Amino acid sequence: MRLPRPLRGPVVHAALVPLALAVTLVPAVTDQARKMPKPMPPFEEMTRLRVVYTLPGMEQSVVQKDVVYRKIGEAPLKMDVYAPFDLKEGERRPAVVFVHGGPVPALGSTKDWGVFVSYGQLAAASGFVGVTFNHRFHAPEAAPDADADVAEVVAYLRKNASDLGIDRDRIALWAFSGGGPFLARWIADPPPYVRALVSYYAVLDIRTPPPGRPAKLTSEARARLSPVARLMESTRPVPMLIARAGQDDKSLNATVDAFLLEALKLNLPVELLTHPDGRHGFDILDDDARSREIIAHTFTFLDAQLKERE
Repeated sequence: MRLPRPLRGPVVHAALVPLALAVTLVPAVTDQARKMPKPMPPFEEMTRLRVVYTLPGMEQSVVQKDVVYRKIGEAPLKMDVYAPFDLKEGERRPAVVFVHGGPVPALGSTKDWGVFVSYGQLAAASGFVGVTFNHRFHAPEAAPDADADVAEVVAYLRKNASDLGIDRDRIALWAFSGGGPFLARWIADPPPYVRALVSYYAVLDIRTPPPGRPAKLTSEARARLSPVARLMESTRPVPMLIARAGQDDKSLNATVDAFLLEALKLNLPVELLTHPDGRHGFDILDDDARSREIIAHTFTFLDAQLKERE
């Protein structure tokens, strides 16, 4: 594997969360500027932004575009597969599956946003096969459909691993923002081929509907799609890395904090990285050293978890 440079910033493991709460989970306010969150760009601009971290040769990755992994009626759901440029015939590499958030508009192709194109390329440049795809999280009530789509992508990758250059027994899932609930099933009952999970500024608890909004899902569905609720059911702890943005929405960060504290109680292998000044989407919005360190360390984490077992 070609690894990015090591992380220089602090790495906080679940076992250290209580000690670190005052330092990392609650951003220190050192001046007036830090009290005022930086504005977010318009949605259309966000879709064009690429990841602020780069690796040499990332744009040389070999891409299979618009692979149909599932049909809903006559409507195809598509994915893109980014392989390292030096992947040899018959060779198999671990797969990193990037799970977008939402809800997103039904029209358009989320996998073609700049952030996911660049993540697919980064995965390939790091020696993995990167997989980006569209799923049906177009409205809150569609979350169960999107969850089923994520499972279908993984099943498709394993079934067609030889054609895609993928090691079917070494897979990681990396969820962003509203894609967090789609990690829940892999936390509760992870198959042995799922080796690692990554959560970037992701919602990790939807058991309670947002204040002032009508519930779009049953309480049973909310519990089933809440990673924090599924921790108690875990049949096999999967190493997990969580990246938390200090300038994110407080209610979203509350779900991250709840997950971390529950994982601590259960002594699970969870690693926390914080960006105190980072916004929701810091990996495309905040071009600074801390963003780049977090992204680089995430790929190092994945390499450690996805390497071949002796």
